[in-house]
Amino acid sequence: MDSGYYAACAGLKAQTQALEVVANNLANINTSGYRGQQPTFRSLLASASGAASNPLNRAINDFNVLGSSRVDLGPGSLERTGNPLDLAIEGNAFFAVETKAGTLYTRNGSFQVSVQGELTTGEGDRVLGEQGPLRVPSGTASISADGTLSVNGAVAGKVRLVEFAPASVLVPQGRSYYSAPDGAAQPATGAYVRQGMVEASNVNPVAAMVGLIAVQRHAEMLQRALSLFHSDFNRIAADELPRV
Repeated sequence: MDSGYYAACAGLKAQTQALEVVANNLANINTSGYRGQQPTFRSLLASASGAASNPLNRAINDFNVLGSSRVDLGPGSLERTGNPLDLAIEGNAFFAVETKAGTLYTRNGSFQVSVQGELTTGEGDRVLGEQGPLRVPSGTASISADGTLSVNGAVAGKVRLVEFAPASVLVPQGRSYYSAPDGAAQPATGAYVRQGMVEASNVNPVAAMVGLIAVQRHAEMLQRALSLFHSDFNRIAADELPRV
C-alpha cells in the first residue's frame, strides 16, 4: 500500500507540472512567434538494489517523474499586418536579439525603430544584423527575402537569421525568447523573410484545450486514489493497530 501511495503522489506531481505547461501554451495562443511546449516523461526501471541512488527510488522520494518539456518547432501561420517593420520567417530560422541576458532568439518579428534609430523588439531589445545591432535610417524601409534592409533604395544592413541543428535544445526564456547552447546558432539556409507579416503562435487551440482537459482528469483520478489510500491508512490505524 505504501508503494501505491507514493506512486500516486509521484503521478499527481507530474500531472501538476504537465498542467502548468499546457496552461502556459493556452495563455500564449495569441502571442506572436510563440512556440508551444510539450511535456516529456522519463521512463525509469527499478534495479534489484534498494539503495537511495536507485533512479526509481529517487523518483518516488522526490515525487518527480516529469522529465522536462520540449519546444515544438513547427511553424505557425503567417498573418499580414501591413506594417513595414513587421517581419515573419518562412523556414526554421530565428531572429537574433541582444538582451540583458545575452543573445537570445525569437520568431516574433513585431519590430519597431527606437529613438536611437535601431531596430528593436516590442520589449526594447535590439535586433541583431550581421554586423551587430541593426540601424534603420529615416525613410522608406524595405526588407528583401534574404533579410537585406534598404532605406530609400540604399542598403543599410542585413537581418541576422540563425538556425539550429535538430539535436539542439532551445530553452524558453519568456516573451517568445529562447536561449541555445553556445555555438549552436549557425547562419540560416533556406529561410526567407516576409515583410509586413508576423507569425502567429503554433499552438493549436483545440488540441491544447483537449490536452488540458485530459491532464485535469488524470490529476483528479490520482487525487481520488490518494484519498482512498488515506482512508485505508486511517482504517488500519483505528482497527488494526490496537490489536498489536
